[in-house]
Amino acid sequence: MNSEKETFQSKNYISKSLFYRFSQFVGFMLGARFFVAALLTFALYVSTFFLFNQDETFRNFVFDFKVHGIIFCTVLTILAGGIINQFYDLEKDHIVKPFRTRIQSFIKQKYFLYAYLGLSAISLGVAWLISHNVFVFFLVYQFFMWFYSHKLSRILILNNLTFVSLTLYPFFGMMVYYETFSKKVFLMAVFLFLILLCIDIVKDTLTKSVDKAFGYTTIPNYFKTKSTRTILISLLIITMAVSMKIITRTGITSFMAYYFVGGLFVMILCIYLLLKSTRKNNFLTINILRLWVFVGIIAMLLNGIESKL
Repeated sequence: MNSEKETFQSKNYISKSLFYRFSQFVGFMLGARFFVAALLTFALYVSTFFLFNQDETFRNFVFDFKVHGIIFCTVLTILAGGIINQFYDLEKDHIVKPFRTRIQSFIKQKYFLYAYLGLSAISLGVAWLISHNVFVFFLVYQFFMWFYSHKLSRILILNNLTFVSLTLYPFFGMMVYYETFSKKVFLMAVFLFLILLCIDIVKDTLTKSVDKAFGYTTIPNYFKTKSTRTILISLLIITMAVSMKIITRTGITSFMAYYFVGGLFVMILCIYLLLKSTRKNNFLTINILRLWVFVGIIAMLLNGIESKL
């Protein structure tokens, strides 16, 4: 009888231990924003090969270890940035993201900091092996990742502009690496910048009261609701103008042409939702814009495959 009881307790302990370890793993993935990093990695590879890399063959691209090294450093830096950001936003996330915070509670904060330092060090080490210029590039990237979480995320307008700029920073690096400077690439960068800026501001409308309570000065809690709505609609109208410029002046064809034409209707839909100015509509708007960014990556992939064939 005692033997059966001990066996049951042993199995129960193993089950709890496995659940605890799994919870720790999931908590770390969420804390490091692994899924965001995975999406950005995919976007980097697609944009690098099909947009910035105009002449290199697929075989040469696959064996260009310098490019893979840069993207590897980027991924580690993004993971490290996600960790340090959640460290500074921990109190706010208890209210805004209770489920994620609960999962993350399975790991002590000191281990997140160890992971942050480890990921940052590995990224800089690999960057140093690639070249001194790449090392400086990532040193600057990591500094502003930390400075954004520590200070800039609480400062009006700078928080939004810095967040979007840091998101696009790796793409800018690849553009410089391949020396791909053209009107088309510039306009596409402006288009993406504006959409990401709208996403970030709409996100702030959903956490307006919490941001204010924890000292984050954002556009929605500094300006009136009407003014915030005006800013967002103005940004979306400018985005539409950029889309039309891309369609008419840069020779965009095939899947990317359909993407930018479709984007005009997406922006109109978002403007319509914002005019209602309800929490539900704001939530719907932010997810439509996020989806449209992902659709843009797929459209670029399909367009690139078609042009390479």
